[in-house]
Amino acid sequence: MVIPTVGVFVYLLFIPNVIQESYRNYLLGLIFVSTYILPLVLLIILKVFGVIKSFHLTSIRERKIPLFIMIVLFYVLGNTLTNFSVLEDFGILFYATSFGLIAVYFFFVFKIKVSLHLLSMGIMVSFFITVGMKYSLSILPLIMVFFFLSGLLASSRLHLKAHTPKEVYLGFFFGVIAQFATYYLL
Repeated sequence: MVIPTVGVFVYLLFIPNVIQESYRNYLLGLIFVSTYILPLVLLIILKVFGVIKSFHLTSIRERKIPLFIMIVLFYVLGNTLTNFSVLEDFGILFYATSFGLIAVYFFFVFKIKVSLHLLSMGIMVSFFITVGMKYSLSILPLIMVFFFLSGLLASSRLHLKAHTPKEVYLGFFFGVIAQFATYYLL
């Protein structure tokens, strides 16, 4: 799930913040390693040991272990980042991602493979809505771009027959709900 890294990068570009320039690269590096490199290495290990057949994780059975690992990883990242007041927004973002993934995991019981791509996009859209409200920023064009990209991504997931419309909608919906709920509850 590289989309949270993109979200942090966009935040650092467009949202006024007090994070020193030298620390921004460390932050991006930490988040990139945690959200892209570590999961990639774990997927490779799971594939080598035959736990998963392909990196596409097409079945619910194949998704269970990687998703559980991601839930824990994002929760730990959220917990780590919320310890620093200037990084609290990012902590909430990663807590929300963890909670959204828990919702997706719950749907495995019903044999529904919720779209993780659209979950991430729903989280991004609502993350920037909450950031805009929190800091009284006018970032509507940025939010509109994320909505547009969400539509393109949803269309591509449907075109590739990777998901049904219900799975795509559920992904986006639970992404939005996870972010708003996390923001208002923490």
